[in-house]
Amino acid sequence: MAAEHEWDRETVRRIATSLKDEPGALMPILRQVQDELGWIPGEAVAMIAGILNLSRAEVHGVSSFYHDFKHHPPGRCVIQVCRAESCQAMGGAVLADHIRKRLGIGFGETTSDRRFTLEPVYCLGNCACSPAIVVDGELMGRATPEHFDQMITNRNGNHR
Repeated sequence: MAAEHEWDRETVRRIATSLKDEPGALMPILRQVQDELGWIPGEAVAMIAGILNLSRAEVHGVSSFYHDFKHHPPGRCVIQVCRAESCQAMGGAVLADHIRKRLGIGFGETTSDRRFTLEPVYCLGNCACSPAIVVDGELMGRATPEHFDQMITNRNGNHR
């Protein structure tokens, strides 16, 4: 269990040090840490606060306010399902139920083997092709349960 929560402290230190003098440095630092590590480790909050001469509460407040920042390491494949009205009207609820059952997890969860993380998204901007999902950064419009199954099988082998 400890291995799944390890993170590269030097990466965080490098990012925070390189951006600390930029105006409004906190958001770009948090974004780059997440981009490089995939999440914002709790211990990194204290490190970033020290480098920026902010309180840990200030850094934690910003990182926890924005739902896009992850506070636990995500699975190797992140799946985002649009939960906005257009996608819901075009079968998004059925698709979401299928994905949850197929992966055996709910929104905001990661499979025990750390292969998949499932996230709700409130509009992917692909309303004309509803319902929409993103699998590991690849947008899929007019998604169906069958398309999802095929995409997961092609990407990560057969799951369940």
